[in-house]
Amino acid sequence: MQVSVLASGSKGNAVFVAMDGVRLLIDAGISATRIKKALAAEGVDAADLDAVLITHEHSDHIAGLRTLTKWYQLPIYSRRATLAQLPPEIPEALRRETAGAFRIAGVQIMPFSIPHDAADPVGYRITGTRQVTTCTDLGFVTSSVQAALDGADVLVLEANHDPAVLKEGRYPWPLKRRILGTRGHLANADAAWAIARLQKPPQQVFLAHLSAENNRPELARETVATILARQGIDVPLAVASQEQPVRLHC
Repeated sequence: MQVSVLASGSKGNAVFVAMDGVRLLIDAGISATRIKKALAAEGVDAADLDAVLITHEHSDHIAGLRTLTKWYQLPIYSRRATLAQLPPEIPEALRRETAGAFRIAGVQIMPFSIPHDAADPVGYRITGTRQVTTCTDLGFVTSSVQAALDGADVLVLEANHDPAVLKEGRYPWPLKRRILGTRGHLANADAAWAIARLQKPPQQVFLAHLSAENNRPELARETVATILARQGIDVPLAVASQEQPVRLHC
């Protein structure tokens, strides 16, 4: 299994997962050129991707999608409402609606709904011989999201902001209210408690989608690690980067 967070943050997001011979790209929020180069650094030709899974239609998750599909004619999976928001230049023949779980070869992919201010946003639980779950861009962890996170060997989970830093920062109040709202973004401590409530701790957690303005890698890591330690939980934590891939091979 290979998991590489190619980029994560408000400027663009993309995650590569390879499992049981299936190669998936989750979101294409950075340029197609950068995706191609990042995958090449992982030893992967972008043309060999089996699918692109889109979580939602915000630009930091689809910015490179139009060019990527023009180059490689890759199938795009997402919910119907999200597909309807994609650039019209993307051929209908490449769009695959996902109402529920589906399979690509021997790997099952389960989209699950998350609370965010988009058409029909989702996280993804990818299950083969191992399980990888990605979940970013959510205002809070619902009971159904918490259930979807359970069982992951590798978890990519949003730790977007520190509420105190956000409230004291330079963002206008309407934007602060959006981020803090139930359809906004997940705070560091909320990410920690979501991990703490899991029945079985993951073998690896990537803290993802950190705000460059309202968070710091060391703050996110320290906040999450401290809460987990107080609960007697020891989980390896990696902080995803906006600029450099962060990877796991196992």
